[in-house]
Amino acid sequence: MDQEQVDIKTPEFVSLQFQSAGLGSRTAAFIIDQLILMTINILIILGLFLFLYDLDRLFFMTEFMSFPIAITIIILFILNWGYFFVLEYFSGGKTLGKRIIGIRVIQENGHSITILSSFIRNLLRIIDSLPANYLIGILMIFFHAKNKRVGDLVAGTIVVHERKAKKKRKVSALEREIEIRGLTKKDLVVEEWAFRALGPKEWNLVKTYCNRILQLPLAGREQLTNEMADILFPKIGIEKDGKTNEEVENTLFILYLLLQEEWEFEL
Repeated sequence: MDQEQVDIKTPEFVSLQFQSAGLGSRTAAFIIDQLILMTINILIILGLFLFLYDLDRLFFMTEFMSFPIAITIIILFILNWGYFFVLEYFSGGKTLGKRIIGIRVIQENGHSITILSSFIRNLLRIIDSLPANYLIGILMIFFHAKNKRVGDLVAGTIVVHERKAKKKRKVSALEREIEIRGLTKKDLVVEEWAFRALGPKEWNLVKTYCNRILQLPLAGREQLTNEMADILFPKIGIEKDGKTNEEVENTLFILYLLLQEEWEFEL
């Protein structure tokens, strides 16, 4: 049950297919994450012991040592819970362990995980970890048709395998054009909230545009470029006014590169 195919129909009526991540891959990712957290926890606790030792030796303030201990406990709690919450939201549904194994968390509708969903699914790790060693979570993942634990059910998320599309041996006309223009993903800065407003519908739109634009005559290119800019630029907070047609094209090409990294999978 490690790789069940999941068909997702997005709100934009785009059909997506994913391979759900089963117990084996999710456990491997979790173990990696726990090893990372364990290492950080040990370093923090060692730092606390060294601090308390120096404090007691220099100032004999034993009665005040409960304060740094309490602060450390709070830090450890925030670290161990916030690690999953923060990384899954800000890293496209991938903790360090998930990134290494090649899996990610997404919404059931195929969109990137939202901040609320990330909060809920990680808050409910408390239930999934009961009665010990994540027994409830393990049983849920193993028996659920889409390999979901309690947190996934409540948050409306699913963990899927992610593999980037293999690069073709022959460079496409689009890739060649982007290279000639010297465009990279770093040439366009899009706010995180704005970028997350772009889903598979926008990706298919940009991909179709970029693959067709070079085949059109100049007049047709300008019209199609302006239409695309009118649709997409307001969603990411970019002004079209004052830009030349070539600058608008370049912006759309860079947007293609950004969305390609987010949405183009080999399934």
